[in-house]
Amino acid sequence: MSSVSLNNIVKRFGSFTAVHKANLEIPEGAFVTLLGPSGCGKTTNLRMIAGLLDPSEGEILIGGRRVNDVPIHKRNLGIVFQNYALFPHKTVADNIAFGLKYRDVPASEIPGKVQAALELVQLPDVGHRYPKELSGGQQQRIALARAIVIEPDVLLLDEPLSALDANLREDMRVELKRIQDQIGVTTVFVTHDQSEALAMSDHIVVMSAGRIEQVGAPEEVYNNPASEFVANFLGASNVLDADCRALEAGGALLDTALFGDVPLPPAKSVRLSGPGPAKLVLRAEKLQVMKEGKAPEGMITAPATVETVDYQGQTVRYFVRVGDTQLQALNMIDDHPFSQGSAAIVAFRPRDGSALAVQ
Repeated sequence: MSSVSLNNIVKRFGSFTAVHKANLEIPEGAFVTLLGPSGCGKTTNLRMIAGLLDPSEGEILIGGRRVNDVPIHKRNLGIVFQNYALFPHKTVADNIAFGLKYRDVPASEIPGKVQAALELVQLPDVGHRYPKELSGGQQQRIALARAIVIEPDVLLLDEPLSALDANLREDMRVELKRIQDQIGVTTVFVTHDQSEALAMSDHIVVMSAGRIEQVGAPEEVYNNPASEFVANFLGASNVLDADCRALEAGGALLDTALFGDVPLPPAKSVRLSGPGPAKLVLRAEKLQVMKEGKAPEGMITAPATVETVDYQGQTVRYFVRVGDTQLQALNMIDDHPFSQGSAAIVAFRPRDGSALAVQ
């Protein structure tokens, strides 16, 4: 069952089209992330679901009901904005209770619901305090408590972690997913942060220039990108020109200038419809920089020169030159990384590549 449906949604601002024919089914109880760079249309889609913007074309359904003409306060949605939007002159308890008072909840039931929400976000003793007395992470939790206390049909999160520092963001994304799992509410989360999307989502919707590029589980979107944009935006990738010489039940055979013939298994050839121009996608962490003669049997190799070394502690990012092409590799290291100017080889397993068709 779909909790939210976007059917041929278009949004125009004057002559500018922000969203082009968006079609999306969000399953009941799922955590779905709209991911993409600034200006790609992800927040515009969220605001149309919320009722803050009207679509120019198409229809939006929530729980099977068309809501294009339903005002925001009648859609039963919980919303957490980037700046939290807490009332500074109200206590934490009054902030959380705000939505309940406009839903005809009996006054005798409100304190219990507020306390339950505070306990869910693990801040049971701050109801008497004011927002200015809380840290950024605590304010974020209170904004979440206010959104979920009304028992919404859908929870909408518009980059709620972006104002937090890096360490707190990592803690809060774990906490946010825990809460969503516990209450089971359908959640639509907007972010431009790839690591947040991969860590938290049941499904990722990758957007570019107002269009949906790909929808799928995190591992599917990451390992089998549907376009060169997805391959480059979601992680670091090397995208190489290739020619598909054969496509059969056993997979595809790609001919590349750098690596010669590269056989791909069926699961990594699903983007191809037949022989012809193609692209080979090699994730940076799948491309290994090694000493000559050290590659295990079955790996595809090519001689390389290390041009740049970006040492990161347990990992190192190399920019290496293979022929006339620069490639990027992200490797774990046990001891010392290769030094700049070193001769090496690059190696990968055929199953770690994936293919794209040339449009």
